[in-house]
Amino acid sequence: MAVDMTTTIPVGATQASQQTSKTAVDYQSFLKLLIAEMKNQDPTKPMDSTEYVAQLATFSQVEQSVQTNSKLDQIMQSSALSQADALIGRSITSADGKTTGNVASVKLASSGLIAVLQDGTEVPVGAGVSIKPAA
Repeated sequence: MAVDMTTTIPVGATQASQQTSKTAVDYQSFLKLLIAEMKNQDPTKPMDSTEYVAQLATFSQVEQSVQTNSKLDQIMQSSALSQADALIGRSITSADGKTTGNVASVKLASSGLIAVLQDGTEVPVGAGVSIKPAA
């Protein structure tokens, strides 16, 4: 008795959001701004020490956020590679249903996974793609 195992990739499952904001400030920039602020403060009205502590706490939060984003990127790449390995040798049908074939290899591109069929045709793995055991 054969079991039909069909997988459909949900919307956005393979697209890592790698868009970075041009206005985002990394921790190095934040530290430079803090030092510039210290150098250029009004000597007659120096900054209160509690303000320094608050800014250093903010600096710490920014640094932790940068490290968290880096780790999340690594997890997303690892997940994509695991997904790629599972596709090789399986039958895939494109979202529009026009292209079908067995997956010979998989490319990991910045836009997501691209399945390369045995005939050389490339199928982007994304929403609406159907994956089945090889026929």
